Amino acid sequence: MPVAATAASPAAPLLSVRGVKTYYGKIIALKGVDMDVRPGEIVTIIGANGAGKSTLMMTIFGNPQAREGTITYDGRDITRMPPHEISRLRIAQSPEGRRIFPRMTVLENLQMGASLDKLKHFDQDVERMFALFPRLKERIGQRGGTLSGGEQQMLAIARALMARPKLLMLDEPSLGLAPLIVKQIFDAIRALNRDEGLTVFLVEQNAYHALRLAHRGYVMVNGVITMSGSGRELLENPEVRSAYLEGGHH
Repeated sequence: MPVAATAASPAAPLLSVRGVKTYYGKIIALKGVDMDVRPGEIVTIIGANGAGKSTLMMTIFGNPQAREGTITYDGRDITRMPPHEISRLRIAQSPEGRRIFPRMTVLENLQMGASLDKLKHFDQDVERMFALFPRLKERIGQRGGTLSGGEQQMLAIARALMARPKLLMLDEPSLGLAPLIVKQIFDAIRALNRDEGLTVFLVEQNAYHALRLAHRGYVMVNGVITMSGSGRELLENPEVRSAYLEGGHH
């Protein structure tokens, strides 16, 4: 059933996943996932390592493709679309493990992120990225591979943003980073959403930070969505607290 439209949540989702099943060989990784991301929202999926969160993000991006179900983006069925075509639809992804170009400088990495028709905005967009992540400006001529882990994560996000996406998909942006760097990255995501209305879909093991940031969240266990609600509802939910939030918030 469609959700009734409100000022904060238009009825039509920007991204809609319905009944999606994804396999690796004969092993089923996603077992019929339903979820929505509406324009202007930050939505997160939390869950333990191996729950299927990254598989969902990769399936949305077409690799691997869903064996069953449908994925709709901005009113278009993208379920069978190859990844290079999906990336032209103003969806940008910052994948797990960062995957920047280690031999290229910070500036060259940002150039790789800019789509050809956006090059006329290139200088302006680079300045936006440097305002968002001042550390990158200090490292502009440095090779990506020589940056710290936190700087590489900032660069991966900035590179994705250079394509001026409507939807930014982030896979484990806090993984392996110091708490101070995590805070800087999450503050930047919050600012992009608040100031530019950027829609964000976030896969994250750090449930505390993710749920504090997100308007809505989903909990995934073994390839199934088991719970959903506002970020605050899930933060306060006793089951979520005992499974994902015990033992500190950092």
